[in-house]
This record gives sequence, C-alpha cells and structure tokens, in this order.
Amino acid sequence: ALREKKEQLGNLVSLEMGKIGPEGLGEVQEYIDICDYAVGLSRMFAGQVLPSERPGHMLLEMWNPLGVVGVISAFNFPCAVYGWNNAIALTTGNSLVWKGAPSTPLTSIAMIKILQSVFEANNLPPAICSLVCGEADVGARMAEDERLPLVSFTGSTAVGNKVAVKVQERFGKSLLELGGNNAIIVNDDADVDMVVRASLFACVGTAGQRCTTTRRLIVHEKLYDSVLERLKKAYTQVKVGDPLEAGTLYGPMHSKQGVQQYLDTVAEVKKAGGTIECGGKTIDRPGNFVEPTIVTGLAHDSPIVHKETFAPIVYILKTKSLEEGIQWNNEVKQGL
Repeated sequence: ALREKKEQLGNLVSLEMGKIGPEGLGEVQEYIDICDYAVGLSRMFAGQVLPSERPGHMLLEMWNPLGVVGVISAFNFPCAVYGWNNAIALTTGNSLVWKGAPSTPLTSIAMIKILQSVFEANNLPPAICSLVCGEADVGARMAEDERLPLVSFTGSTAVGNKVAVKVQERFGKSLLELGGNNAIIVNDDADVDMVVRASLFACVGTAGQRCTTTRRLIVHEKLYDSVLERLKKAYTQVKVGDPLEAGTLYGPMHSKQGVQQYLDTVAEVKKAGGTIECGGKTIDRPGNFVEPTIVTGLAHDSPIVHKETFAPIVYILKTKSLEEGIQWNNEVKQGL
C-alpha cells in the first residue's frame, strides 16, 4: 500500500515539512524498507529451550507483546520515524497510539488512512493504529498514561528528558531518539575532496533540521585552509528553491520559529567574536528560507558551539591533532 502511494505521500512530506523531493520520497522508502525487514523478522524471533531439574520437563522462553505502544514523533521526519516504530511494534503483536508533530498533520492523517485501508481489507479494526492530532499536552498525557507500557519519543534532548522521567515515574519503558551536536573530525591525511562532498550534505541537507546534521567540523591545521575555502565554494553552488522542483538541493526551514532560532544564533555568534564566512542572513523570497552558514573563529568550548541549533549552521574548528579533535568531541558528548 505504501509503494502504491509512494510518490503522493513523498510529495506531501516535502510540501508540508519543506525538505526536498528526493528526501520526501526517501522517507516513504524507509517506511517500506522497515516493513520488509519486519516481515522477515516475524519469522526470526529467538527463544530458548532449557533443560529443567524436573525429569520430563523443560523451560520454554517465550516473548509476549507489551500491549499498546505510544509514539510521539517530530516534524523533521513526519513519515519515517513513525514507520520505524510502527512496523516493528505491529510485528511483535502490539497496537499503537501515535501523536505526530502538530505542524505536519496532513502527512500523519494520510499515513493513517493508508494503514486503515490495509486493516479493513484484512477484516481487522483500523484502531489497531490510532492517531491523535494535538499539541504538547497530548504527548504529556501519553507519557503519564499507564495504559502505554512503552512510549517512543523523537525530538529535542530537553523534552525527551522530561518524557523519560514521566514514563519512569510509573515504571514504564521509554525509547528515545533525541538531538545531537555531531562532528566530522578531519585528520591531516584525509581526502579533502571526500571531506567537502561528505560535509556539504551533512551540514545543509534538510536545511540543517536533522539530529544527524553535522554542526561541528573539526579540521587538522594542515588541511584547515583548504577545507574551508573549498567548502565555501561548494556552498555557493547549492541550488536553493522550491523543494518540489527538480534539481533543488536546499529548501526552506520548516517554520518561522526555526528562522528566528537561526537569526538568534547568528547574532550570538557575532557577539562571541565568531566570523561568518558565508551565509548568516535570511533569503529574500517567499517562505522560510535562510542562507546555509559557515562560522569560524570560535573556540571549541564556546557555549554557542556546544549548543545545538536546529538550523544549517556549521562551526569549523582548527585542531593540532586527531587526539585533540576526539577530546573536543567527547566534551560535547558528555554535556548532552
């Protein structure tokens, strides 16, 4: 059913979230792939058969469904994140209650309609996969509800921490996929061409609105100038435009709130003494467009460098050794 609607659903993801067309289609493909995986997994659940101290008896290990799984997903992956949870939860015998992001309700409803059609075609109740559209108060109720033995949350680290505490207070289980502040560490023997190619999409893909976005580029001093200049040139070649238009590589931010966070961070960078190598401004066109931005001149332990801004801003840091770069990255990881 997802394959039949892949193009329509992928375009809806792009239209509502803002990511470029290939990424929207890629999300639906991820859902399809995890369904294929889950079908195979359904024949592979392991269980142990153990000898018993009682003659003529044995011990049999059997896995049982949890019951109802709660899923709270984020705006940046309105299709794939639910798909990952959905396929595995169904395969293990659970039903689901889903709260999608309040800013991407059309994608959520379209996906539930597709699932509904499959259940009805197989004489099963569509409520096996239920959707609630709402704000944060719905997610808070889900975290507290003892009828949900497992709550899967995708979003910011700060909110994820609150969800985890609420679920733990009632001895429930939580599955968290939270923010990050990822780095690429470039040693002095790195292939610069590969570094630039890898960094470009890692930094500006999805307009920086991924937990896997590269936000810090830690470069050995021998390659620092070369990487910086080539990456700046690459940034000027990124085609900005309508995410549904063929050839567009960089679309808008999802919301005006995201644009404001971007501008606030640029202002904070300047106040801290950082240099805006390229970007740093909004783009004068309809929509929530901002320029992909490269920042230099800040120390690795600057508070703004350690802060994750969900926007296309990367800090390029100069290091003397691979070991030093790893240590810098570990400091950020420990603070998350």
